[in-house]
Amino acid sequence: MNNLGTDVVVAGAGPTGLMLAHELALAGVDVVVLERLPVRTGLSKALNFQPRTAEMLELRGLLDGAEERSFATVQDGHFAMIPVDYHGWDTRFPFQLGIPQASVEAYLEERLAAQGTKVLRGSEVIDFVQDKDSVSVRYRTDGGEAQLNAKFLVGCDGARSVVRKELGVDFPGVDGEGFGVVADVLFDKVPDGAQKQWRTMRNIGEPTGETTFKGLIPLGEPGLYRFIYGDRASRPADMRSAVSHDEVRQAALDSYGDSATVSEIRWASRFSDAARQAEHYRVGRVLLAGDAAHIHFPAGGQGLNLGVQDAMNMGWKLAATVHGWAGDDLLDTYEAERHPVGAQVLDNVAAQLGLTPRSRESRALRALFGELATLPQVSRHLSGMVSGLGVRYTTYGTSHPALGSRLTDQEVDTEAGPLRPSTLFRTGDFVLLTTTPAHVDAARAQAPRLTTQLVTELPWPSTEAVLYRPDGYACWVAPTPTR
Repeated sequence: MNNLGTDVVVAGAGPTGLMLAHELALAGVDVVVLERLPVRTGLSKALNFQPRTAEMLELRGLLDGAEERSFATVQDGHFAMIPVDYHGWDTRFPFQLGIPQASVEAYLEERLAAQGTKVLRGSEVIDFVQDKDSVSVRYRTDGGEAQLNAKFLVGCDGARSVVRKELGVDFPGVDGEGFGVVADVLFDKVPDGAQKQWRTMRNIGEPTGETTFKGLIPLGEPGLYRFIYGDRASRPADMRSAVSHDEVRQAALDSYGDSATVSEIRWASRFSDAARQAEHYRVGRVLLAGDAAHIHFPAGGQGLNLGVQDAMNMGWKLAATVHGWAGDDLLDTYEAERHPVGAQVLDNVAAQLGLTPRSRESRALRALFGELATLPQVSRHLSGMVSGLGVRYTTYGTSHPALGSRLTDQEVDTEAGPLRPSTLFRTGDFVLLTTTPAHVDAARAQAPRLTTQLVTELPWPSTEAVLYRPDGYACWVAPTPTR
């Protein structure tokens, strides 16, 4: 058995694991990614970046590359297929970016290769042993078993996470009651109104009966669509059974009749409305993120985004711990901050499922909710939940409106001219924006891994300095002294 050493082992090369590896490598941490699959599947799977994820990618200079691989932008968000408006938030990206998960993974893996970070494919975690100083990870390859010794292990290995199971962390929640199929389908004849459905977000996943639903999302190639259908009152004999092409063809016929003709089915998979969340996100030197930490019905495409944001939250904290810049207390805030966010997502997904028109009462509730969603404050609240823009961490208190809030990337004035603050976060360091030269001098003397920027004015009154964490959330504020 080979024994190798590294700072951090990341189990799983999905978007969460790859984004975490990128953050760690950027901070100078030696990281190895173990991935069970020998090659990338190339399957589209998840399809969108929500506005907050786009903002985070922009912090690292990754958004342009992601946009090059995208197939659409959608201006509306939705809550239970009821449109909500992102424009109530101060963001440069009030839209969803349509991009297949396979493209996200390929892009991030390219960036990791450029950083010199290893992704060991065909490497499946078997088990691990941790003590107060390290974690020993045993994994299986084509050549037999191997072992990696690391300071930390992070399980980003999906809903059936081996890391979570070996860690012994409970995964409480509810089993699925409703079930569906997602398939990438090439149509010779495209269903009537398909493009309009996608652009308005008003009929994607539209209810077709008291318990059934259907939807189409174009994937950028002529005639190629994501076809979603299901029945919240029926259960397949085996959730793990393969979806037959005949099943998908029949569903398309039942949903759209002669207005749709299927040419090819490239991929299909089953899903359910099961919802579970790990009781803990950290036990000692082992942490969980992404689907290993939480699963839910794919309402609004929140899952991929939740995982990427987990990675951004954890990355700088884990790097600081590895380098000895911070102790356990900082790493503990990963669970303290992200567990409530995950719980809120599970709750908002449950609420969306509750708005499915399954009865006269639920149809009336949905109609009333739709009216309420036209109110700007209601729309802003709902869009903040599904987009991630509404997340505010209370770790630092709420005495100032900036504390725990995200960087909005409003252009600021400097001696050199206008500046987008997001460009200061490319190196993954803390960023201090201040109107006072004394703060710049003091910060440079005390904190070498800190980017400082003198500005003429900050977005908040009576504020002379704001310190941002590497993930773009404010953690310290200096009010203007009163005289």
